Amino acid sequence: MTSYSNNLAALDWDFEAFPVEAIALEPAHIQRAIQISSSIPNESQQWQTYLNALALFGFEQWLNERASDVALESENSTVLQPQYANVFQAVANLTVGSFKLCLIATGSLTDESVIIPQPVIDLPEFAAHFYVLIEIQEEWEQAKIRGFLRRDRLTSKRDSLNLEPNQDWTYSVPLAWFESEVDRLLLYLRCLEPGAILLPEIPSDRVAALSTVQAELETLLPLLQSRETALWQVLNWQQGAAVLTNPELLEWVYKLQTEEPSELRNYLSDLLNLLTQKTVNVARWLQDQIDELAQGLSWVLMPPTFVPATVSMRSTQSLEAVLPAAEFEEIIKQLAHTGMEIPTAARGAYQDIGLADMQARLYALTWPFLSPENTPEWTLLLVLGPAPGSALPHGIRLRVSDQSGVLVQRTLNRNSMDTYLYVLIAGRWDEKFLATITLPNSTVLTLPPFAFRP
Repeated sequence: MTSYSNNLAALDWDFEAFPVEAIALEPAHIQRAIQISSSIPNESQQWQTYLNALALFGFEQWLNERASDVALESENSTVLQPQYANVFQAVANLTVGSFKLCLIATGSLTDESVIIPQPVIDLPEFAAHFYVLIEIQEEWEQAKIRGFLRRDRLTSKRDSLNLEPNQDWTYSVPLAWFESEVDRLLLYLRCLEPGAILLPEIPSDRVAALSTVQAELETLLPLLQSRETALWQVLNWQQGAAVLTNPELLEWVYKLQTEEPSELRNYLSDLLNLLTQKTVNVARWLQDQIDELAQGLSWVLMPPTFVPATVSMRSTQSLEAVLPAAEFEEIIKQLAHTGMEIPTAARGAYQDIGLADMQARLYALTWPFLSPENTPEWTLLLVLGPAPGSALPHGIRLRVSDQSGVLVQRTLNRNSMDTYLYVLIAGRWDEKFLATITLPNSTVLTLPPFAFRP
């Protein structure tokens, strides 16, 4: 027995049913739906996105006319975000009052079943309290709300009947499961307690789940370059769930199908590492501390950057730590001639690297600052130089990426007078940076991401 608020039963007796009426779609709605769908590369998905957008605008108008006191938030809905609209056949993550709704848009209701995408049922990130069926009569420029289905009743019927998803990650749900008296949906939205329809909790092990399929995704995701290829045609459900629950991966797939793919393919490995690997917390360096991961990777904290070498020699640092600090200070002085400004509060560490036949030393320096908008940000300076007594090979590359793409890549050219490579980047406190070193023979070393977590 479902629990209702005290008001629901009372209102249920005298609530007048609204007839199923057509909702006239305004020209502005149609133009905006065209605009939204035009960003989708696949033709069939473009049409579905057009219907989804019209369903959203029609439902918004319907709700405003009948229950203007119930707030609707559509900003985070999947249809208004191209990377989601590119793969979702429904409008998920629509918030109405205290409830999550999913709109199922269809061009006609000639069949006895309704196609509901599997992600909006089986993935907690997109699950809804109510699934609302909306018919779009595009030629008449109108929408009709044909029915709705509560999640608890949907999952109960599915489990009792052992309803299995289709190969294309959809469920064929009988139309008879939907409640046709849509006025009751308004009643529920006003009076039902959200806890009466439980939504599944988002698992805490999403990163671990992604890690288990990371290598497979690195091979399979580039196969989605064709605009006509859908996720389900390349991935199994476990792999697909890992992609669908990671916005950055969905963004990567969307860019792969809409932009020049060569750089994106090279960046995929960086992105997967950013999403799955543990981070080195450089913010602790500012407190003369180094985290366990950095210690395990043989990072050595240096004394304050601008302390003269004579003072450093009298400090408690070992001789091995002092010499790299003095060397790095000379590098910093050279960078200062380029106009680079480094505050005295900056702190750094170094790591000796052996890669194939190359011996190198990587320095990292960090400091916080406030952006012009007073947003806390942080800076990371990476300097890759040779180990004492050696030289970096010409053609060696240092690349740094974040979760939006490759930020910068430096190459040591044969004609360059430099003996080291440096990269300077900055970002918000919630941003991470991944550094990759590539030798001329294509040997690659990817370091754990750098993060700033005070």
